[in-house]
Amino acid sequence: MATKKPVSDYSESSIRVLKGLEPVKQRPGMYTRTENPLHIIQEVIDNASDEALGGHCRNIVVTQNADGSITVEDDGRGIPVGLHPEEGVPTVEIVFTRLHAGGKFDKGSGGAYAFSGGLHGVGVSVTNALSKRLEITVWRKEPNGTGLHHLVFEHGDVVEPLNSVAAPRDGKKSGTRVTAWPDPKYFDSPAISQTELQRLLRSKAVLLPGVSVTLNNAKTGESQTWQYNDGLRGYLTEALAQSTDGETLIPLFEGAQFAGPDAEGFAEGEGAAWVVAWTEQGAIVRESYVNLIPTPNGGTHESGLRDGLYGAVKNFVEMHSLLPKGVKLLPEDVFARASFVLSAKVLDPQFQGQIKERLNSRDAVRLVSTYAKPALELWLNHHVDYGKKLAELVIKQAQSRLRSLQKVEKKKSSGVAVLPGKLTDCESTDVTRTELFLVEGDSAGGSAKMGRDKEFQAILPLRGKVLNSWETDRDRLFANNEIHDISVAIGVDPHNATDTPDLSGLRYGKICILSDADVDGSHIQVLLLTLFFRHFPGLIANGNICIARPPLYRVDAPARGKKPIQKLYALDDGELVAIEDKLRKDGLKEGAWSISRFKGLGEMNAEQLWETTMNPDTRRLLPVSLGEYEHGASAARFNMLMGKGEAAARRAWIEEHGNEAEADI
Repeated sequence: MATKKPVSDYSESSIRVLKGLEPVKQRPGMYTRTENPLHIIQEVIDNASDEALGGHCRNIVVTQNADGSITVEDDGRGIPVGLHPEEGVPTVEIVFTRLHAGGKFDKGSGGAYAFSGGLHGVGVSVTNALSKRLEITVWRKEPNGTGLHHLVFEHGDVVEPLNSVAAPRDGKKSGTRVTAWPDPKYFDSPAISQTELQRLLRSKAVLLPGVSVTLNNAKTGESQTWQYNDGLRGYLTEALAQSTDGETLIPLFEGAQFAGPDAEGFAEGEGAAWVVAWTEQGAIVRESYVNLIPTPNGGTHESGLRDGLYGAVKNFVEMHSLLPKGVKLLPEDVFARASFVLSAKVLDPQFQGQIKERLNSRDAVRLVSTYAKPALELWLNHHVDYGKKLAELVIKQAQSRLRSLQKVEKKKSSGVAVLPGKLTDCESTDVTRTELFLVEGDSAGGSAKMGRDKEFQAILPLRGKVLNSWETDRDRLFANNEIHDISVAIGVDPHNATDTPDLSGLRYGKICILSDADVDGSHIQVLLLTLFFRHFPGLIANGNICIARPPLYRVDAPARGKKPIQKLYALDDGELVAIEDKLRKDGLKEGAWSISRFKGLGEMNAEQLWETTMNPDTRRLLPVSLGEYEHGASAARFNMLMGKGEAAARRAWIEEHGNEAEADI
């Protein structure tokens, strides 16, 4: 008699390989927003917009059909329809059925899309996967006139193969028409927000001056067309008029600059266009885009604009001696009342996730700042009266901020201990901004001191490995110099999980553990986390403890095409493999790049440490929390790992779970 296979059996047959568009259907939320189908339609609109961005399209028409489908049509070049040289099937079919396939990967010289929002190559494949039916019509200019090509999918599968005929009636027409019937089972609601769709299409028109964008509604017979020739200025003026009664303090500051062929550090064509307004009251309007893709969660391009505006205004205020004694300007003082529309062009944008709501590209900070700062500085010095009005506004903001801080200072002023000598403190006392880095070793501490922003970042170097304090009594805790210095520096006394600790003396909003990216560094992290969990649990509960994540590798990639020399950083072996795969896709030959492994933080110079690990705009900081665990359950785990009498329990745990670790020895 055959034995029944246990339900929990884990064998080779348990591993399922998802092919084609199956991953999208299984987990649609990983690829698109699932509140409604707007984002899968936006993917098609983005493709048409990229044609317009390249100067190949003048009209984009979106039609909401009576049967619930949506049609997007453009007069661009038309998606290629010939057989793909490697795959042997029509290229248009590959675009709509293969994940990570598209024309946006070819960024080199002569690429179809030098600048585009499409990057991941999963955009319209997702549209196809999540639609009941999808019809594509392509007009391509051919030697003997125009070719008309038609292809139909249902649930992501081809049901009508590509059919191509001559189209003499269409003359020299070219372009693409896509009609999609979104499958409601993948979305919370099948209805697309009209307001969001209109805002999306209007923004495309704003960012593509001279291009006509039309929305037709077959159910109501209504039609709207947007076409802007004054671009960002007209858009911000209109938005401010709708959202605020406050008049702008100075005439709108607008500018645009893009890298030329000889620009150092940037690819040709990279840059930004912007318009900024400062108002004394009313709502703030802020919108940003990267290669026409809206980035509602901002990102590094917005950080670059903020830094550029701050630098220019700060220099103007100092040059004209306008700053009152005891007042120091910060970026938020300049940015607090600023409204803006920013449109950045980045050759190889790195977004946070497939829905592209936030830009993560580190170089975008320097790109936008480099172009925006001198432009505003020049403008302010040519319009000194307006510059002084702006200076008055930002100084008011700074004074208001200082007044609110002084209330907190009075509570802190009595009984402050003498700070440890090794601590290099920051200038600010605003706990919402200040950060303390607990750095492994004096060598790394020196790099951190030189690379930090001294305005809000403090450094406390630690000598060697901190004491395992799991079983140390509280009254003996300060016998250890390192722990004593940490406690005095952060301004909070040791306490238990059941206590209600007094955090009013807390001097830093973030306490960041910064150690090497190797096994020793992980050990130091564990010892410090043990200290905070056992003796300062209130700081973990309050969200004050973080782990800084320095890279383990640096990859130096040579210039290629329009792309300049790159320095890329990887946190671990997995990220290193991903970077190498990306370089191969970009056309680099094996061995064309070099890989350096950091043996420790001390090997990194100040600039590298700032760029990769300390700059709030580009670093990766891991907040520490108990997550789903209760404090008692976590304490039991800590006791097993850190208790001196728990060697047997540790050995059993390692034997059971040791194979899960990827030790870097």
